[in-house]
Amino acid sequence: MPRRVTPALLASAVLMAGLVGCSADSRKTEGQQQAVEPPPAATPTPQVPAGKAPQRAFAVGVRQLKLNRDGRALPTTLWYPAAGQSGGAAKRSATAAEGRFPVVMFSHGLGGRPDDYATLLTRWAAAGFVVAAPTFPHTSRGADNNVLDVLNQPADVSYALDQVLAMDGKAGDALRGRLDGERVAAAGHSAGGVTTIGLFTASRDERLDAGVVFAGTALGVGTAFAGAAAPQLFVHGELDEVVEYAAGRAAYDKVPWPKAMLSLPKGDHGRALLSDGATLRVVSDTSVEFLRWSLYGDADAKKRIPTDATRGDIATFDDHL
Repeated sequence: MPRRVTPALLASAVLMAGLVGCSADSRKTEGQQQAVEPPPAATPTPQVPAGKAPQRAFAVGVRQLKLNRDGRALPTTLWYPAAGQSGGAAKRSATAAEGRFPVVMFSHGLGGRPDDYATLLTRWAAAGFVVAAPTFPHTSRGADNNVLDVLNQPADVSYALDQVLAMDGKAGDALRGRLDGERVAAAGHSAGGVTTIGLFTASRDERLDAGVVFAGTALGVGTAFAGAAAPQLFVHGELDEVVEYAAGRAAYDKVPWPKAMLSLPKGDHGRALLSDGATLRVVSDTSVEFLRWSLYGDADAKKRIPTDATRGDIATFDDHL
């Protein structure tokens, strides 16, 4: 049974994540969770049918949704594959590309917003994924930074996913017929990583086929991973000063499904996710191949993951996929 979570314990793990999070309180979480050897993976392959991911790079469109869950405003940014030539900035309300695309729900960190991660998320969209990123009412930049509201965010993400998938059958919507609701992942950074883990544990959303956790911890949401096997990719800086690497590793060790961990020996709490550079390229390339495998069922993409993950001296890779 997960230990009782107090406000002080939760705050110590996820305080000041996202764009402004790396310069504040660096209280540690070491020793709060003990790493254990997980049971054998429930299945060696993703739950989605085998297929091939698109090999072309798409242009990227972007649009905003005004969502609200029981008084919780959740404005959501959508990045999606668009028609036209690839490259350049995402275009507002661009025509969607032909095809049906998997959906990735992304959760920002405390004190952040979806646009902070635009470089990474547009790369996912260019690779053939629709990325939906809610702005949370109490943990986004300019809000009251109530860290305990992280525990309400898994339900926010599930609600936003409901609304996004409903667009697939909505007459006149630009994304009608473009969303594949049978191929869905969740991803998030720091407090958003907590949110993402929660979607596979205490607040399991059975529609999710895979997860990507950046600098996350299970504190507050537990490690009782439930439901059908959903491959997980964890990414964590070994010099993280907000969510200690050991805490992320402890959560990773509890995952009972196919999984991998990309460790960044020189990485901090996540500044590399917010600006283009060699580290972001390794992270984005590795995560793209992981999503191609786990959502498109692309076996060739799986073979490329270790090569992308270990390019140069930027990262080490623990592979149990």
